[in-house]
Amino acid sequence: MLIFWTLTGLACALAGLLILSAARSGGRQGLPVATDAVRGRALARDLAELDRMAGRGVLAGEALETARAEVARRHLDPVAVGQAEPLDDRAQARHAGWVLGGVAAGVLGALGLYVWQGNPGVPDQPYARRVAEWAETPGMLDAPRLAAVMGREAEARPDSFEAQALLGAARFEAGDSIGAAQALRRAAALKPEDAQTWARLGEALVRTQDGEVGEDAEMAFTRALELDPNQLGARYFLGELALERGDAARVHEMWGPLIAALSPADPRRVDLESRLPARAGGAG
Repeated sequence: MLIFWTLTGLACALAGLLILSAARSGGRQGLPVATDAVRGRALARDLAELDRMAGRGVLAGEALETARAEVARRHLDPVAVGQAEPLDDRAQARHAGWVLGGVAAGVLGALGLYVWQGNPGVPDQPYARRVAEWAETPGMLDAPRLAAVMGREAEARPDSFEAQALLGAARFEAGDSIGAAQALRRAAALKPEDAQTWARLGEALVRTQDGEVGEDAEMAFTRALELDPNQLGARYFLGELALERGDAARVHEMWGPLIAALSPADPRRVDLESRLPARAGGAG
């Protein structure tokens, strides 16, 4: 921790020096100064444009002379071309003071917040040690930490169906759909007759595809229903896929048992019933 704060202090000091150097440089130079060559080329370009306009009859006489005078004034006026008086020494000192004060306030504020909220005397802990401490109170962990604990358990027992299945569920709850799918594939390989694992794998795959039921997810849901027709989650997604394909009979086949399992007052049942397509031949 001492090394961390030493490096942090050095980084803040370097940042302050760089900002201060830039401020002083800007104070000495003022605004960017156009060189004589640049001004000359710009003046010649604008005068040539005025000559072309005069040749076309757009400008003539007094208007042409006024335009030429304005172009010359604009290019030769020091303020117009971006030249400005440099800041005096007092202004530079004030600017430097504000810069250093801001850097110092930021460093002291961060240090004070750490002392107030953190534990300065506690040494940093490797990730593995933290996971080991989390494992001592699994019931008090949020989803990401629980997934980390289950990951360690699954790594220690790669041939355990339970460890892989629980890891998949924990990662799914933590929002790691890709990691969940990987763990659930291993679980399905270890116990291919478990319908719930196939259904969970399908849901994880759907989430990896931003809600789309892809080919792999369809295969997982189909396998889940082959093993257990009461896997209602699989029925829902296969019904959605059939609805997208315009297969009304398949939609009724998938959603019929799902609707029957829901209470008549359940909003999900109302939604499914409202989306049921008409059966072939006009039957509802």
